[in-house]
Amino acid sequence: MTGSPLADVIVVLLTVSPVLAIVFLVLWLKRRRDLKALEFETDKRDAELTRQIQAAENSKHQLEERFSAILDIEAEVQKTRTERDRIEREIESLRATYKEKRQIYDRLLEQVAIFDEQISFAEFGVYQPHFEFGDSERYKEAIKAVRDEQKNVVKAKTAVDVHTAWTVEGSKAKGQTMANRAVRLALRAFNAEADAAIANTRWNNAEAMIRRIENACTQINKANASLNIEITQYYLDLKLRELRLTHEYREQLKAERDERAEEARLQREEKRLEVEAEEARREEEKYEAMLAKARAEAGAIQSEDQGAKIAELERQLAEAHEKTERAQAMAERTKTGFVYIISNVGSFGEDVVKIGLTRRLDPADRVRELGDASVPFLFDTHAMIYSEEAPALEAALHAEFDGQRVNGANMRKEFFRATLEEVEAAVRFLAPDAEFHKDVEAQEFRETLAKRKQQLEAERQDEKLMFPAEI
Repeated sequence: MTGSPLADVIVVLLTVSPVLAIVFLVLWLKRRRDLKALEFETDKRDAELTRQIQAAENSKHQLEERFSAILDIEAEVQKTRTERDRIEREIESLRATYKEKRQIYDRLLEQVAIFDEQISFAEFGVYQPHFEFGDSERYKEAIKAVRDEQKNVVKAKTAVDVHTAWTVEGSKAKGQTMANRAVRLALRAFNAEADAAIANTRWNNAEAMIRRIENACTQINKANASLNIEITQYYLDLKLRELRLTHEYREQLKAERDERAEEARLQREEKRLEVEAEEARREEEKYEAMLAKARAEAGAIQSEDQGAKIAELERQLAEAHEKTERAQAMAERTKTGFVYIISNVGSFGEDVVKIGLTRRLDPADRVRELGDASVPFLFDTHAMIYSEEAPALEAALHAEFDGQRVNGANMRKEFFRATLEEVEAAVRFLAPDAEFHKDVEAQEFRETLAKRKQQLEAERQDEKLMFPAEI
């Protein structure tokens, strides 16, 4: 062997067959030539590809230089789009988070509102008192009874249910001690919350305070769920009844104060009538004495002036006598009086009237009194109806406009939303002979409006001077 693989193959073939050796050599040479040609072609193609790549790189570089500004804008646009997508994702996330937190916030508001003294009573509704009893003393007795029942329930250990017989360290006694301590804490917390709600109950938050007590009971029971103890419904009902009774007791006290004030006013009017009747009687006696004296003097001296004086005194005596009789009649008959219909445009607006009753001899005193300090403007009087059945007439007029009361909660507030035409029609039906005046003078109110108008005009002129239409 020569050491060369090709030479070894040729030697073998020559030994076997010289022809095969020649054929093999020819084929090998041809194959070698083809390989070299292929290598040349490959090198040539590689060179061409390299040239093309270089040309492409050059073109790319030229294009990048030429369109670099556009590429920068596109990159900025892409960057902006990416940032926009990120912000939109954040917004969606914030919206979802906000929605969840808003729901939590609304629930917290509902809970906080129960404890808020300024809560809008429209949200919970105004508590309508049942007024089981007719006087405050009976309410006091009922409140004492419900509190005594609470004490009895606590003493009997039925205010709180303990549903599990606990053992601590294998001891039932220790378990009972633990349960008793938990019961005391639960009752102390609930009673404190309920007592605070009862103390803070007002006409505009009674329903909210009921919710507050119910919510306190629910929360305390939840807190003690692991111990399997809960405040009983019966004890909760006792606290709610105490709240309602206490609230109605306060409302009853207020109503009784109003009744006493009205009775005091009526008593003052009765005394005023007695004084006015006495004054009218003395005035009549004075004119009788003056007339008797004038007649005595006229018997001695006959003159035209003396006759005129006597006639004037007779007229004054007749008026005094009529006034005395009316005063005595009003003092003796409690149903006699004046039904007045008045309005106050400046204080209450258009189409609001007050229909009231006075037994004063001069009913205008009552109207002046109403317009003195409680309202900014004087009342206009539309009717002053004398009647021997004044309370019945007043009640009939009130019934006519009962659905139009300004204050539907306090029947002593005798203001009604009604036009003067509507009131006049009712008066014509109930008291046909009564005079009715639809004129609304409202002098002070209209003078005030005029002054305000002048002031506004002056301010507008000042504004025109400060800010000209053109510059």
